[in-house]
Amino acid sequence: MNSLPGVLVAGGTGALGTAVVRELLDSGYPVTATWVIEGERDRVREELADRESLSLVEADLLDPAVADAVVAGVEGLGAVVNLVGGYAETGHVHETNPDEFDRLLALNLRPLFLLARAAMPRLAEAGGGSFVGVSARPALRPFPGATAYATAKAAVLALIQALDVEWKARGVRANAVLPSVIDTPANRRSQPDADYSKWVQPSEIAKVIRFLVSDDSAVTSGAAIPVYGRA
Repeated sequence: MNSLPGVLVAGGTGALGTAVVRELLDSGYPVTATWVIEGERDRVREELADRESLSLVEADLLDPAVADAVVAGVEGLGAVVNLVGGYAETGHVHETNPDEFDRLLALNLRPLFLLARAAMPRLAEAGGGSFVGVSARPALRPFPGATAYATAKAAVLALIQALDVEWKARGVRANAVLPSVIDTPANRRSQPDADYSKWVQPSEIAKVIRFLVSDDSAVTSGAAIPVYGRA
């Protein structure tokens, strides 16, 4: 029997998600990863086909019932890593469509809230654990044209810090990592003239997340950890 707790990685089949899942599996954690895009699921199945301790679950984590079911289905849950989110450049505030503002806020914040709502009591009842979210550098250093995104990621950070206040005394740590631009195929396509050497690799962020999941981070909670690379 595996002595390490189960880890739920929400959004575990994207570029960052795959790196996080691989890092956790390599460290001996059983992982449940959620997906919504079949092509991503199939790629992860192929890349990690030999990993018996990986479970892939289809899940729309904007739905409270789905979030509850996913959390309940993870055996020996000891950590939750939420990577569900998204970016869009919406223009300056007076140019931002209200529906797009609401969409980005929901996409980046609602899954985190619903997973925390389901998981924090269970983690506390088990004696403690770890909850990790992904904010972003624009939450602290906004740039023009991304009002909705910066607001959403600032809200993610605020929620993580609220979870820290509410649950730290019961042994559940809540922390956030703050990337800048992650070196992914999608980001390279959208910024073909960028200096990629300054971007952070998904595998580098994955190591930080693995630390936050592990008992090595037992004294760390409420943190906003920059993972900016060299940008």
